Amino acid sequence: MLLDNIALFLTIVEKGSLTAAGREVGLSPTSVSERLAALEAHYGVVLLNRTTRALSLTEEGRTLVDGARELLNGVADLDTRIRHGAETLTGPIRLSAPSDTGRHLLSHALSTFQDRHPGIRIELLLSDGYVDIVGEGVDLALRLGAIMDSSLRVRALGDARRLVCASPAYLATHGVPREPADLRSRNCLVMRFGQNLDNQWRFETPAGPQIVTVQGDRVANDGAMVRQWGLEGRGIVLKSELDAADDIRRGRLIELLPDYAAAPVPVQLLFPPARTQPHRVKALADHLIDTFAMREALPRQR
Repeated sequence: MLLDNIALFLTIVEKGSLTAAGREVGLSPTSVSERLAALEAHYGVVLLNRTTRALSLTEEGRTLVDGARELLNGVADLDTRIRHGAETLTGPIRLSAPSDTGRHLLSHALSTFQDRHPGIRIELLLSDGYVDIVGEGVDLALRLGAIMDSSLRVRALGDARRLVCASPAYLATHGVPREPADLRSRNCLVMRFGQNLDNQWRFETPAGPQIVTVQGDRVANDGAMVRQWGLEGRGIVLKSELDAADDIRRGRLIELLPDYAAAPVPVQLLFPPARTQPHRVKALADHLIDTFAMREALPRQR
């Protein structure tokens, strides 16, 4: 019962309320409150400060959160090994990824992994904004670019270029930009990452780095939407080659300004700062590393 109450406590923290946690696990708010009270009585401390508007962790509550995920993952792994043998993988994995990359590149990789391990349940969380990996109980996250949180553990997948590209129809009507400054007079479709507008595009020139501030008539916080607008001929887009490579190979998008391409950005898998990870999470991470290693890179145009 103690482990069940600890698991419920984590659900309360992740969902942000007793009511939402009850809906997640099929319990009434009264039952959730009673179970939380029993857990606090067991430890003899208050774990959550509760008001009518919000919940907040006490110092003891934060300590329990830090250790509880590792404890419960260890119990789940032990249960799997005893019930099904060491080579069988079962249980849930929460995976976070950028929206466009998750929809097409990761989707196939996850299908292959689950075909091999049918006992695995994957919850794929797609977002191009900031995701609190620890706070939202994410087991594994795919990220592009520099990682600001030094507490997270990282495994490198390689590098990916960011490509300026547009559809043949758009270029036929508006012409092909010959240098980065030409983008100032073009309709550029811009991504929003949380509070940050990605409208300053970086290029490398013989004279050194050049940043061009672009603008256009559409902004979205979803990478797949921006790529779709580019395919429809509505403007010029800046996309990771992970997302645009297939469209470029098929001629649906044309890479622009290849001689001015900025340095590639790192592609990385992130893990919460726990000492150990469940075997199923390690296995999925290894599978994704193999998938990216076998990925056919888009050749540089010259």
